[in-house]
Amino acid sequence: MRIRLVLSALVLLSLACKTLPFNLGQPAPGKVLFQDNFTDSNSGWNRVTEANGETNYADGVYRILVNVPDMDIWARPNLNFNDVRIEVDSLKVGGDRNNRYGVICRLSNGNNFYAFMISSDGYYGIGKVKGDSYQLIGMDALQPSEAINQGSVANHIRADCAKDRLALYVNGKKLAEVQDTEFASGDVGLIAGTYTTAGTDIRFSNFRVLQP
Repeated sequence: MRIRLVLSALVLLSLACKTLPFNLGQPAPGKVLFQDNFTDSNSGWNRVTEANGETNYADGVYRILVNVPDMDIWARPNLNFNDVRIEVDSLKVGGDRNNRYGVICRLSNGNNFYAFMISSDGYYGIGKVKGDSYQLIGMDALQPSEAINQGSVANHIRADCAKDRLALYVNGKKLAEVQDTEFASGDVGLIAGTYTTAGTDIRFSNFRVLQP
């Protein structure tokens, strides 16, 4: 399944890797709707391998590897929610700092969703994918933040999708809040991407979906 995302293609992919799980602490309290520590490889996430990249469960984490420039790869557990708060620990283990990765919500019809992204060189943004088009919401370009740990250092990502409110938090600090009414419900998931340099390799741990 492929679509254009600014000079990018979104694809479902999967892989095996050897990385121990990491934990940046407990999420904020709330009713847990779904959680996955990725120790069970049958919990429903995509497991696909292609030349462009791979994703898969391995040793208690979930890996997304992007092998070509200007591409985003996403994965989903095949669920459906309305209003949610998503939290996950993330770690870059390979590739350039000029990358992008994060979480998605309200995924429907295969290629409509909101994306909450950060980069390993300290930038962030909230965007919307609709069909073959992508746009940032409330900003013209990704913005810098000192709250984001740069390089190969773990970051805790939180995304709120509640009614028309979309908010991104990193390591406990709110970085952006915007409003959009395009999508009301759908699946949740993970995403990672490249710009000019291939090889973005992101590991995710402690994925949780809670009531906002």
